[in-house]
Amino acid sequence: MSFQPLVGQGGYAGWRLLARTGETQKALVARDPQVARDTAHVRAKLGQVGSAEELVSDFRLLRTTLSAFGLEADASNRFFIRKVLESDLDDPKSLANRLGDKRYRAMAEAFRFAGGTGPSAKLADEIAERHVSAELERRVGTVDGNLRLAMSARRELGALGGSNATDNTRWYNILGTAPLRKVVEGALGLGTEFGKLPIDRQLSEMKLRSGKLFGSESPSVFADPANVEKLIQRFLVRAQAVSPAQSSYNAALVLLSG
Repeated sequence: MSFQPLVGQGGYAGWRLLARTGETQKALVARDPQVARDTAHVRAKLGQVGSAEELVSDFRLLRTTLSAFGLEADASNRFFIRKVLESDLDDPKSLANRLGDKRYRAMAEAFRFAGGTGPSAKLADEIAERHVSAELERRVGTVDGNLRLAMSARRELGALGGSNATDNTRWYNILGTAPLRKVVEGALGLGTEFGKLPIDRQLSEMKLRSGKLFGSESPSVFADPANVEKLIQRFLVRAQAVSPAQSSYNAALVLLSG
């Protein structure tokens, strides 16, 4: 039987339980026979892949790679994924750059097939590690979808906060990544009408709320784990305070389904 994560009753108490036991639970997921086979396959085969076509032709490799980037629901869309991976990231009009969900660009950037370089020597280990984390998150999500969103946000926000991109670019990345957006919107108290505003208004409002909460309008604040924890705590507490019938947070499992 597959390992099922322990999150208690979920919510913020479940988050604190994961904080104490997460690494142990992740190790148990990594030893799950199916997960172990997937990660072994990635480490054995990814270094031999020289094109997007070769990657999407190996279903196990494709599925594990997509899982690592939170895109496992696209495993059947091989033609689309190939086109994403073949995108010229220096061309603003290329597919990966035009897609609203920035996880696709992150995947294309990791492989760089369009530039002729292909996967880096360490990418196989990174994909394997991310897949194990994603699998733990997926299993947590079967118990509490908001906890899955929070786990994803902790990972993505830390990297985004430390990136060299401009503040606006990083905010747009948050707005364009549905799971991440859901956590930040919820934590900042941005209601259902927020998504109907023009995108520049959404950017301005998110900056304003961030400034009030963290004393800075820059996503650089998320390079500090304490600020990420503060954001996630607010998200989970607010989510618990809303009744299931009214809660927009019920979209969590839809956003991250696979």
